[in-house]
Amino acid sequence: MNTPDLIFPEFHPGSVWLAGAGPGDPTLLTLAVHHGLQKADVIVYDALVDERILGLANPAAIQEYAGKRGGRPSTDQTDISQKLVSLAQENKRVLRLKGGDPMVFGRGPQECETLIAAGISFRILPGITAGIGGLAYAGIPVTSRDTNAAVTFITGHTAGGDIPDDVDWESLSKGSPTLVIYMGSKHLGRIRDRLIAAGRMGAEPVALISKATTEDQKTVVTTLEQCTEDLSRSGVKAPMIIVIGPTVTYHEAFSWFCPS
Repeated sequence: MNTPDLIFPEFHPGSVWLAGAGPGDPTLLTLAVHHGLQKADVIVYDALVDERILGLANPAAIQEYAGKRGGRPSTDQTDISQKLVSLAQENKRVLRLKGGDPMVFGRGPQECETLIAAGISFRILPGITAGIGGLAYAGIPVTSRDTNAAVTFITGHTAGGDIPDDVDWESLSKGSPTLVIYMGSKHLGRIRDRLIAAGRMGAEPVALISKATTEDQKTVVTTLEQCTEDLSRSGVKAPMIIVIGPTVTYHEAFSWFCPS
């Protein structure tokens, strides 16, 4: 990559970079993360990182899978964090590559805490999170001056696999015009019921965006009342971003990404 006017940070041996690989499309990778891929000695990557992104890495770099997927066998987070420490202590340049952004509904904060406790130097390289990039590829604005001046990002399940019990659903229902839910397909029916019980209208538009920004992207537009039934009929699968609110109505006019 010819970037003569850019000055990239030095990737020091014995340090860890926590990097976001974006929502899927390799062309959404930031220049900083590309630089990290080129300079890393070891890349510890997650399940949602596209293989084409790994193909951009330093050919001499060791690539270690450390995926975590809901409902499937996953690497223990404590083991992942300790692996980062151990590799850095071996004087390696360690790139921890995570789908989306490492600090948005990911384990980036936990990994930072472990690195700090071990005295390991680190850098955070943001990535495009699916709640922004995925919506853009579905032709749905996150905000629009004609529909909403606020948006709320919500996780659809906790580390234990249930819906979060510390979310004030009534306040969300009344206070946030647009809701963007990560990892919510498994509990969509329960989330729908809580929102409607808290006052959200059943006729409100909903978009289910599956495998956003990839060639397998599918978008199902439905309503809050019918979303679980339409999800089941559509057959679309996780990973999925769920959008609830008035900006969903832009999808038909703004939809530009038409994967084959």
